[in-house]
Amino acid sequence: MVTLKTSSNLTLNEIKEAIETQIEHSYLEKYIQKPVIDDDKLFILSSIINNTPNSDSKKKHYIITAMLVQIALDTHDLVSRREEHGETGRNKKQRQLTVLAGDYYSGLYYYLLSRLDDIPMIHMLASAIKEINELKMTVYYKEYESVSEFMNSVMQIESLLIRRIAEFFQRDSINEFTGNWLLTRKLMREKSSFLNKESSLIFELLTKGPAHRIDYNHVVTTVEQFIQNSTRRAEETISQLPGHFQSLRLHVHAIIDSIGNNTTVLEEG
Repeated sequence: MVTLKTSSNLTLNEIKEAIETQIEHSYLEKYIQKPVIDDDKLFILSSIINNTPNSDSKKKHYIITAMLVQIALDTHDLVSRREEHGETGRNKKQRQLTVLAGDYYSGLYYYLLSRLDDIPMIHMLASAIKEINELKMTVYYKEYESVSEFMNSVMQIESLLIRRIAEFFQRDSINEFTGNWLLTRKLMREKSSFLNKESSLIFELLTKGPAHRIDYNHVVTTVEQFIQNSTRRAEETISQLPGHFQSLRLHVHAIIDSIGNNTTVLEEG
């Protein structure tokens, strides 16, 4: 990963370590999976917030707070998946603790924001959370007329928090790139899980419904087409961003080059 620095030479890894310190909870870690910090979302958030006139300390608080919101949302997603698989016994305790963990991470970001005394930011995040949860209910239960419509909803869920933050800081020139890139990365992860016979909510919704009913043998090809389209659009839009997004541009191109090399190796093999 490309190292991103603030004016105080704070690296992305240092921010990530600070987030990990915030979410560390020895009891929860005994029973549930440790939360995953999404590097792409962290990189985009850092690129947005580091380009604001706030102090370095305030920038750091904003980035950590936003990522805690994202982690809380992602943690609650794990609960719905477990319920669908009807786990009982010890797993029931895991499910209950996962709910509490999501609430715990939510509480952390409110605590950090209260220290910043930033009521507008709190209102914006609360509104974004409400929008995201409403979109999730739509994705879980709606029968879409097309796969494109479904993918657009997935894109909205993946990127809405960051897009609202970009708008809050008047840096929304990044929003089209953000939507396409985060959709690309989400679909890549889901495709990998599906091919490895692991749980993939998107593939389940596309093959078993209610989102759509794609033939099982064609679903990977269908998703791959959307990966290619969103990747191409992400490349186009990131090239149009101002110069202060150069670190993000290098990060994205490095990942795209890596994807291309891996694909070539597989095709040659």
